[in-house]
Amino acid sequence: MQEAFGVVIFAVVAIAGVVALITFVISRKAYDDIGRGAFAMRDDVPTRSGPPPSSPAALRERDEEIRQLLAARNERRSRKGQAPLDVEAELERLTGPAVDPGLRDEVRQLVIARNERRRRAGKDPLDVDTEVERQLRELSG
Repeated sequence: MQEAFGVVIFAVVAIAGVVALITFVISRKAYDDIGRGAFAMRDDVPTRSGPPPSSPAALRERDEEIRQLLAARNERRSRKGQAPLDVEAELERLTGPAVDPGLRDEVRQLVIARNERRRRAGKDPLDVDTEVERQLRELSG
């Protein structure tokens, strides 16, 4: 009986080894397909729907979404008893070009220097704040 037990163990191990080897050879393609399929993200090419970034249509879409968010913020503020914000002014603040304070100071100094030259030439000086804003708009393009 003990002699048969050893033969059975070796036979089962040998048969299992042969089955494993055959399964490995047959299913080689299955290992290549791991990570692919309907839900795989690795091979997906991202498709962008909508207008190209920075196009006028994309900017209008962005502004409309920001308006919706600001309207929702105003709704929450009114529920809390706070005064609503001006949506268009807030939109302009959020989407307008951010001007570095150092750049603003430098432009202000240039406008003041230009006014000094205008005074020496006998011309009327420019309004400093208005001219600074005009110059910054011109710089931001």
